[in-house]
Amino acid sequence: MNEKKELAVEARDLCKIVRDATGSLTILDGINVSINAGETVAIVGASGSGKSTLLGLLAGLDVPTSGVVKIFGNDLFALDEDGRAALRAEKVGFVFQSFQLLPHLDALENVLLPMELTGRSPDDMGPVDAARALLQRVGLGERLSHYPKYLSGGEQQRVALARAFVLRPPLLLADEPTGSLDAATGEAVIDLMFALNRERGSTLLLVTHDPDIARRCGRQIELHAGRVVQPAIARMTH
Repeated sequence: MNEKKELAVEARDLCKIVRDATGSLTILDGINVSINAGETVAIVGASGSGKSTLLGLLAGLDVPTSGVVKIFGNDLFALDEDGRAALRAEKVGFVFQSFQLLPHLDALENVLLPMELTGRSPDDMGPVDAARALLQRVGLGERLSHYPKYLSGGEQQRVALARAFVLRPPLLLADEPTGSLDAATGEAVIDLMFALNRERGSTLLLVTHDPDIARRCGRQIELHAGRVVQPAIARMTH
């Protein structure tokens, strides 16, 4: 008999309403999403549909107006801000459109940062060896001492991928990872992200406006005006 798959991400009745002096704006309205461990899932939809807001809530980077988010069974918003940060450090890697590298750190130091912040390194490797090995894997073995301003956009995003993967998180979130790159560079970065994800056996959840990238995922979740258009409940094994 097949066992029920582990849920990496589960969101129930997730709402986000922003209020100001002129009234309120509903950005997300009753989102229900379940993602199995090991899945690759694209969140798609028109600009302003709530894609990046949803990803931020699923990562605990923002707080919902109402609803529940669980990461590998851990209720994100039952935790305080420090608790959510600790859970992210253990379970989640994040790749941003704008790279989010620290400009005063070189490539090696940027990849070392998650290990320094958590006091952990992967497997039996020391932090420096782990960072060097992953930068070599993404094709930057000769650029370890280069600061972000001396790296191209594609190189910066590869450093960001190495940083996101270095602690082998079981969940990788990516927000428009090719949005700041030209088509050829973006394709190379996406190839690398999917290759690393297969090698590491992680769950991948990405926001994209690119239908070709979305089709490479096992499943798509489409948002329209803050609501799920297509069924987003994870396929269960029978």
